[in-house]
Amino acid sequence: MAGNDTQPPGGGSLWERLTSTARIDPEEYSYKVSRNRWVSLGYALAGWLYMLRWQKNTRLQAVASVLVMGLALLLRVGAVELAVLIVTISVVWMAEFINAAVEAVVNMVSPEYHPMAKVAKDVAAAAVLLGVVASVLVGLLILGPPLVQLFFG
Repeated sequence: MAGNDTQPPGGGSLWERLTSTARIDPEEYSYKVSRNRWVSLGYALAGWLYMLRWQKNTRLQAVASVLVMGLALLLRVGAVELAVLIVTISVVWMAEFINAAVEAVVNMVSPEYHPMAKVAKDVAAAAVLLGVVASVLVGLLILGPPLVQLFFG
């Protein structure tokens, strides 16, 4: 397991190592820290709008999300199945958002090509791919049987 190079030399006791991150005040290092929940919500919505404007895959995900949820409602799947679809769709959205954030940070700190920058971007993209594959499988398991019943039943 790789070590954390941000720890001070010696590292201290186990308790000091476990709580060291919690003692870091983000206001000392952050450009801006919002104390207003409505302002924070605005930042989150601005991020979502950024994704819809600049990330093509997000627009495809929006269409796919609407189609899947519409089909689920049309097929009258149960509440539990609908909840599973919502969570699955949300996981893919979150993976895509995190992927874009990783890419943005990597582009800032590594404007020239670096093999480890490539690793960071590729691994973040792989997380999205994993979520998409899982969501397709979940969708087939939930929507497949009612679709088969509708067309062949």
